[in-house]
Amino acid sequence: MSAVEDVIVTLSLARRAERAPDRTAIVDASEDRLHAPAEVVHEDRVTYAELSRIAGRLAGALEERGVDSGDTVCLVTRNRVASLALPFACRRLGATFAPISHRLTPATVTRPFEVLEPAIVVAEAAQRDLVRSIPHDRTVTLEEFAATDAPTVEAGTERSDDAAPLLAIHDESGESVATLSARTVEWNCIDAVLEWGFSRADSGFVLDPLSTADGLLRTALPLLYAGGRLLLDRAFDPGDTLTAINGSGVTVVSGRQAPMRELTADENADALAGLERAICDHTVATEPVEALLERGVTVSRAYGTSACPTGTTRTVSGPTDGDAIGKPVLDCDARLVDDEGAVLEGEATGRLQLSGPVVADGYATPADARDAGQAAPDDAPRLADGWFDTGERFHRKADGSYRRT
Repeated sequence: MSAVEDVIVTLSLARRAERAPDRTAIVDASEDRLHAPAEVVHEDRVTYAELSRIAGRLAGALEERGVDSGDTVCLVTRNRVASLALPFACRRLGATFAPISHRLTPATVTRPFEVLEPAIVVAEAAQRDLVRSIPHDRTVTLEEFAATDAPTVEAGTERSDDAAPLLAIHDESGESVATLSARTVEWNCIDAVLEWGFSRADSGFVLDPLSTADGLLRTALPLLYAGGRLLLDRAFDPGDTLTAINGSGVTVVSGRQAPMRELTADENADALAGLERAICDHTVATEPVEALLERGVTVSRAYGTSACPTGTTRTVSGPTDGDAIGKPVLDCDARLVDDEGAVLEGEATGRLQLSGPVVADGYATPADARDAGQAAPDDAPRLADGWFDTGERFHRKADGSYRRT
């Protein structure tokens, strides 16, 4: 219990920096070792003190460019140190951080901007094709932004819980954007720490983009919340990941179907035996899960959405049922409803709804509907009476666990 008491303090990067300034927070495993801003990073290692300073400098750069409390800041990039520093920079200003997936296409990248009205869009130079399609005239490259000469915004200005959302996360298609307060983000961190048993001794590799809810909130931020170490790779490569597992003391990996499949199929996959846990998204097929189990790795399946990064989970110990998603996590309630919205009791099959402090606070509304005083379209994901409707059908067994139908 002492480890949990040590980490459940507050969602404050500065607090971590004060308590363990020289502890490594992030290791950039990307081959070219590029960082932003580079001058405050020691080789490929970023300590908690350095990460806090980066957040303060980026907050100053945002303020210099006119970003204020309540504004939205979009980031278009692969996994970088800035992907984790900018949320804390935004929090110091009371702004909302909205990561935009680099996996969107020039045709679909406009979708999240239909509901977001960012004060600024920061993008790495490698995303120039996407940037050309973004309907915004205040776009700056990450490199230019990081070089902004502005005073550092020190910690202590973090917003209150009743301010604008801390995060705005779009779904895989980019069509809907869930909003999460700082308190909701912290509840997700707490639940992940308790569910996966994260501690400052853990070292994790997130295989998915940090622009996704599961990539950012299922493992990355919770690891930092626990005072652990996070490894980043700008472009996923199974060989690089296995090398890191083998030589860098990685204890946990987290990912969806594609990277987990490539990782377990690699000729050097026996290095996976060095892991303690693998957190597999519910989309991961049975073959990668069984390959991990064969190597003695504890495997957890997790189900979630952009509105609820981790709603249910189960530990896999034997032959797997790929459709089973387990039971709700500690601070998430689940229920089934029929086509008319009536709540179903006992063993039943119906549409899954989730509720609790780990569920998003709401959804951003399209600008045209908002200007007309309308709510989101009828077919948009929604939260009603504190319940988020996933729109997916599941069967609830007598033991309270859920299985996709």
